[in-house]
Amino acid sequence: MNKFVIRPYTKKELALLYFPYVTDSHAAVNRLMAWINRCQPLLSALHAAGYRKTTKVLSPREVTLIVDHLGEP
Repeated sequence: MNKFVIRPYTKKELALLYFPYVTDSHAAVNRLMAWINRCQPLLSALHAAGYRKTTKVLSPREVTLIVDHLGEP
């Protein structure tokens, strides 16, 4: 098993790591965003770190926040 590396990820890349069985990348991103939106502490922390809904590439800080709240993919 590969160790998850904190680095910049596109939303698509990260979503496909969390949902490898979802073949449609848009569906995977939608599922990841649904998880993020349901976790208010995570969403607040992301906004404080500069995250915007239109962000395409997540910074290492944003990825760290997501992993801290949702666990490693």
